[in-house]
Amino acid sequence: MNPHFAEPRWLWLAVLGPLLLMLVHRYSAWARRRQLAQLAAPHFLRELLHSHSPLRRALKQALLVLAVAGIGLALARPQWGEQANAGQLFGQDVVFVLDCSRSMLASDVRPSRLQRAKLAILDFVQRRGRGRVGLVAFAGQSFLQCPLTYDYGAFQEALAIIDDKTIPIPGTDLGQALDEGYHALQKTERQKLLVAVTDGEDLEKGGVKTAEKLAKEGVVAFTVGVGTPAGAEIELVNEQGKTELLRDANGEVVRSRLDEPTLRAIAQATHGAYYPLGPLGEGLAKVRIAAESLNQSAGAAPGPKFGVDRFHLPLAAALGLLVMESLVGTRRRRGLTTAKSSALGSPAEPRQSLAL
Repeated sequence: MNPHFAEPRWLWLAVLGPLLLMLVHRYSAWARRRQLAQLAAPHFLRELLHSHSPLRRALKQALLVLAVAGIGLALARPQWGEQANAGQLFGQDVVFVLDCSRSMLASDVRPSRLQRAKLAILDFVQRRGRGRVGLVAFAGQSFLQCPLTYDYGAFQEALAIIDDKTIPIPGTDLGQALDEGYHALQKTERQKLLVAVTDGEDLEKGGVKTAEKLAKEGVVAFTVGVGTPAGAEIELVNEQGKTELLRDANGEVVRSRLDEPTLRAIAQATHGAYYPLGPLGEGLAKVRIAAESLNQSAGAAPGPKFGVDRFHLPLAAALGLLVMESLVGTRRRRGLTTAKSSALGSPAEPRQSLAL
């Protein structure tokens, strides 16, 4: 990127500031000569001011003028070179949509579907290392458990407290959960990723329709199926603290099965992908790889470039000039002053002889 100024309106200070300061110096010198002329005759003034160095004063003034110019250049923010787009540096925004309904208590995945899903999400976040993450918990209703954040510690705390009692309304409304996850994503130029971690039991049958609407908004949804097609019974802890099997209204034991066709249809509608979670969370590991490749393919087109700020260079020069100005005096060195006093026959000669 060619050199340029990010704030060119401050260049007036780099030009007019030094000019005004030079005018002030000229006026100050004129006023000083006028005041001194009222104190003594010209030949006495030469003797009184013989230790004063006009060259040193001019040097101090030049250092101040250059320092003001340096400050003006620093405020104008000179830039050259290029840096990556901030969106690429901070990564993608990912909102997890986690099923915490009773069916997630089934133990066809150990220790349970919900616990295995939470461990896999935690591993995903820890390995990913960049980008904002958010969390939506859902059952019969949905709730934003953690807004998008870079604070992974806060996200982990929100994830840890989720259980089957987080959403008191029973059921599984996957469509509403996806919509809640979409609203948790901020409307920026970043890619919008939803990762639904669920067994796919969509009792309200609205998941696919919602996914089709979100696809028009640029949302990409990955679905991760928790459980097995064979399924398992759901074990609950009753009020007496005893474990019992969940039964339906007819008294039959409820057996929850993984609904892969629904999850695959949701992912395909948003140009995402479906992966089974697996016994060790392999599915979310595949989501992480797919999301990274999706980010790279989306970033293949040239994005906006930003210049690298170099304001610190003129600012450092200005500070250095101010320090130098403070160290330069307006008096001649002692040897030169003594020699000139001797040549003029001033009273400095006997004082020097006494000193010797």
